[in-house]
Amino acid sequence: MIPTGLHDPERTFIISILTENKSGLLNAITIIFTRRKINIESINVSESEVSGVSRYTIVVKLTRERAEKLVKQIRKVIEVLGAFLYEEEDTHFQEMALYKVPLEPFLNDTQNRVEKLIRDNFARILYIEREYIIIEKTGRKSETQKLFEDLKEFGVSEFVRSARISISKSKRRTETFLRELEELSAKSVKVEG
Repeated sequence: MIPTGLHDPERTFIISILTENKSGLLNAITIIFTRRKINIESINVSESEVSGVSRYTIVVKLTRERAEKLVKQIRKVIEVLGAFLYEEEDTHFQEMALYKVPLEPFLNDTQNRVEKLIRDNFARILYIEREYIIIEKTGRKSETQKLFEDLKEFGVSEFVRSARISISKSKRRTETFLRELEELSAKSVKVEG
């Protein structure tokens, strides 16, 4: 007999949600997570390629069964046009990080260690101010964390990482999905009327 939980382990899922662009919707969606005591690892909301439609990218760590139930519940929110569940390998994703580092280590770095560190990590200097520089790094969480650890010896005074942004590997086009949704809605109105 297999112990409970071993057949459906927790893993990282990406939930992609298409919604109408309306205020208060973020709260309506996050309440679904709060009521189920589900921690959101990261959340990003932005406009999509379709005017008036927003895309939410939410990262959670759950069993598949709980993730599927969660997506079904999200789909019940009136302003939600579609909600899709992906595993990490089904998406292309990145995060961005900013690091504020004192300028002094750069000025006194005769061996160019800091510059080499930035180059080797495919990062770039975004701003140079009188007291500090801002470094930008795009990549996976492990990559942005590694650069943070490497920069600590130079005195990182601030560090921030964005939420994950993600694009599915599916061939589905958002515009096609929304058109099909409208056609289905029009058919159901005719049947009811």
